Amino acid sequence: MPLSPDAKERLRGELEALAARLVRDLESSAEAARPVALDQPSVGRVSRIDAIQQQKMLEANRASQRSRLQLVRGALRRIEEGSYGECLGCEEPIAPARLEARPETPLCLECQSARERR
Repeated sequence: MPLSPDAKERLRGELEALAARLVRDLESSAEAARPVALDQPSVGRVSRIDAIQQQKMLEANRASQRSRLQLVRGALRRIEEGSYGECLGCEEPIAPARLEARPETPLCLECQSARERR
């Protein structure tokens, strides 16, 4: 069942807001993602390892945000092209409930599940 025009417009607004938030989050975390420069004699080994671990976690989070932003931008492009809500895998309509939960998703649940099993 395809999305109604009203639902598509509402999801467009949500996608635009999500894109803006992701860009803002990535910009604000850019400084913290820079390499950790620690003065070895004045900082203990455990503190150095902890700082490096925190930086790795931050970079993983930033990578996830960049990936999601790419999906959001793709969804906005598909709205403009008129193909939003159509699965990129099987070309069938994506369930409206799935789009409500993850408006940036390019795949129906079946195609997403098949991709994750690979």
